[in-house]
Amino acid sequence: MKKTGASLAVYALEQIGVKYTFGIPGVHNIELYDELNNSDQIEPVLVTHEGGASFMALGVSCTSDSIGTLMIVPAAGTTNAMSGIGEAYLDGIPMLIISGGTRQDTGRHYQLHQLSQENLVNEITKAYFKIESHNDVLSTIYKAYEIAISGEPGPVFIEIPTEIQMFKGDFNELVPYNKSFQNPTIDQHKIEAMALLLQQAKNPGIYVGWGASKATEYIQRIVDILGAPVATTLQGKASFPASHPLHTGFGFGPNAVPAGQKSFKNCDAMLAVGVRFSEIGTGSFGVTVPENLVHIDINPDVFDRNYPTKINLEADASEALELLADELEKLMGSKPKNNSILVASIKKEKEKYFNQWKEKPLKDKVSPGYFFESLSKHTDDDTRFVVDDGKHTYLAAELLPVNSARHFVSPTDFNCMGFCVPAAIGAKFMNPKSKVVGIVGDGGFLMTGMETLTASTYKKGVVYFVFNDGELGQISQFQKIPLKRKVATIVGDVKIKGIADACNAVYFRMENDDEIDKVIQLAFEKVENNIPVIVDVNIDYSKKTMMTKGVVKVNLARFSFKEKARFIGRALKRHLLEKE
Repeated sequence: MKKTGASLAVYALEQIGVKYTFGIPGVHNIELYDELNNSDQIEPVLVTHEGGASFMALGVSCTSDSIGTLMIVPAAGTTNAMSGIGEAYLDGIPMLIISGGTRQDTGRHYQLHQLSQENLVNEITKAYFKIESHNDVLSTIYKAYEIAISGEPGPVFIEIPTEIQMFKGDFNELVPYNKSFQNPTIDQHKIEAMALLLQQAKNPGIYVGWGASKATEYIQRIVDILGAPVATTLQGKASFPASHPLHTGFGFGPNAVPAGQKSFKNCDAMLAVGVRFSEIGTGSFGVTVPENLVHIDINPDVFDRNYPTKINLEADASEALELLADELEKLMGSKPKNNSILVASIKKEKEKYFNQWKEKPLKDKVSPGYFFESLSKHTDDDTRFVVDDGKHTYLAAELLPVNSARHFVSPTDFNCMGFCVPAAIGAKFMNPKSKVVGIVGDGGFLMTGMETLTASTYKKGVVYFVFNDGELGQISQFQKIPLKRKVATIVGDVKIKGIADACNAVYFRMENDDEIDKVIQLAFEKVENNIPVIVDVNIDYSKKTMMTKGVVKVNLARFSFKEKARFIGRALKRHLLEKE
């Protein structure tokens, strides 16, 4: 039996449930694209840049059960896509990268795009495969898919040389995909020990991340049994509903909102699930973790890396938490624990903090508090929110309630600007009936804003709110606090309407608080026509988030007395003596 490698590859991608590929065709993958044109299941999506393709693939994987898939040329296509691949790797998001490869059958050197892609992607992928024969195509793609989605998920790279794509070759049989991997066996004794430790705690707390985003129902069972407060990582906003009365918000240390700080102040036992205790989630490692830390994660490498555990368990979050909930019910019963004092405190602190962002309506700027209040009124629990990296990220983390699992997507540990615009498009491809909202700073928008053309070409109605302050807001604020200077953080005077016009998108300008409701309503009316909408928000960034204040405080406290005196002295001198 003979088939081209391209036809075998497309068959394999269909078998594993791929719906879309994102990329740009070239001489090294033209046969793959020709075969995709014959597929009734997979649509090849043309992007403006392979970096956008990799972020769109992330949007697919984060908001659906399909795997985001790239279809790119080698070398230049790969380097262009590496930001999104790296984001997938550090954030634990599954992705398949299908790359063409230079010819292996000519004996020629210095071919177009000829370099070692294995060396190139080694640091940002879970695995790399180079297909050597037609008989390897199906098995390699199936294996790559299982590596990508098993354990801690991540990107896997497959290179298919051009001659294998083009020419027919022998293969054994057209084998359909059958799942072959299993999650780790759960140690029931550890589950019992965890349950006993949590049951005996006076003030237990729960900390959840993206790794628990498919386990929300079991987290809620455990929360109700223990009556414990729940804090999340940044990505973990998508793992537990903000509407739950024991949800405290993003973080629990100095970087957290007051509800989180106060609720976890006396925490004597913590259940952490699907988290790494990474720099962003812990506010620059500023949290205090109790001695009785129990940690569940699919990746055993995360245990004890930053904070020592009392008990740790390598397991799938859903499987482990279901068993843990059952065990806690045996010990404590299934009736929800009455924790009305804590519930009232969380509610009070949340309302008090949010109201601090709405002290007085502004006539010359848009207040974050009034903006997010209005955005919440015009969206629902099925809305998909996608943010970029920047000051707006932490405003959304603190002020935007998200109530449905996997409905908030952000770049986190790789922390790459330019994520939002294309990732929101990927989310819309997979969730056409849901509202998709992108929130992005002007700096991030300038990196990938032209992918709005992809949204308009494929009729994907995404609403983008561009928080426009003319600066790289988060970094310029970090500069201004201690240094009273802004070095290379002032953005050029870009006319965002020009980008909207060039990309066939609808444009609105939001000048001040009086315009918030009207403009948001108009934006959602226009997006119903399946065209992207760009809202240019004249945002007020003068007020600092708890994340900003917490990180500055934590890092300054680590300085030696001599260095602390030098930094504080320099800041005082500049702020008191230097003119604006």
